[in-house]
Amino acid sequence: MKNVRLMLTALLLITGIAIQAQEIRSYSNEFLTLGVGARGLAMGTVQSASVSDVTAAYWNPAGLNAVNNSQVGVMHAEWFAGIGKYDYFGFAKPIDYGNKAIGLSIIRFGVDDIPNTLNVIDPDGNVNYDNITTFSAADYAAILSYAFNFRDFRVGANAKVIHRRVGSFAKSWGFGLDVGAQYDVSDQLSLGLTIKDLTTTFNAWSFDFTEEEKAVLALTDNVIPVSSVELTGQRVIFGAAYDFTLGEKLGLLAAIDLDITFDERNTLIHSSALSIDPHIGLELDYKDFIYLRTGINNIQRYLDDTDPTKEVLSIQPSLGLGIRVNRITIDYAFTGLNKVDLGVYSNVFSLKFDLGEQTTQN
Repeated sequence: MKNVRLMLTALLLITGIAIQAQEIRSYSNEFLTLGVGARGLAMGTVQSASVSDVTAAYWNPAGLNAVNNSQVGVMHAEWFAGIGKYDYFGFAKPIDYGNKAIGLSIIRFGVDDIPNTLNVIDPDGNVNYDNITTFSAADYAAILSYAFNFRDFRVGANAKVIHRRVGSFAKSWGFGLDVGAQYDVSDQLSLGLTIKDLTTTFNAWSFDFTEEEKAVLALTDNVIPVSSVELTGQRVIFGAAYDFTLGEKLGLLAAIDLDITFDERNTLIHSSALSIDPHIGLELDYKDFIYLRTGINNIQRYLDDTDPTKEVLSIQPSLGLGIRVNRITIDYAFTGLNKVDLGVYSNVFSLKFDLGEQTTQN
């Protein structure tokens, strides 16, 4: 219990730091909140306490130190019914006889073939559709991870470089740090703590418009952007996972995460200074061969469209399936089940490859 108290103390200290943050946007670098790996997405993005594979570099870098052999992970997702393309590559390797681990993750989220209509009207005032070109708006992140054992804890940290580009018009470069810890209370119960953007992540934006493009923006009452810095505040994720044994062949993992941000958002629990977003996940496995998963996240309250005086509770369920054959794991997740009729859903596929011999920790 002493170690549990240490984790809670760390959480309170970080809370105090975050409350002092100033001029931070509530929604920034949102592509880094989508998640990687179909397993985590099928479980409602609940991973902080239970993740123990190559995707831990994203969810909780401490989990990398539970990887006992080198792993490669890849993922492709079609977000918003195919409008946005989300791709991930990850590599993890245990070192120092399994007492430490390193990782590298690459993430891209982009919307391609966006029409550029700034020059659709030629100098004579005529509409010329031949002047329409296309561009991409894409976000990139490179994450370098390191994990090690500290007493009874697994501890990890991320250094991430962020690049965002909107055609030839705008681009930004940024840098941030994440830290995490995991603690096994027993063989069944694990706790996790992840702090995203520990020191506040920044993105320095620059813009490049031609004089003709600036004139079009001014004529259409659009603001011409200027160079600026975008700040991303801290996000604290506290999680717990319990592994039930249902017999010799069946196992059930139940997990919960609490995402904590230091502003007011439309989450299940919120105030003017604090928002808490709970989400839960389940994973049923048969002989560590086939996995069935489900989860609930994005719990919100909103006013009913037909009766503005009535408040409605909204949840976002997800489902998934995983199959493990020798050193290859294939995972699938279907998210946005509550918005299929609106076309706002996503199919996610990911692969994980185990490389080399297992490394035993000292």
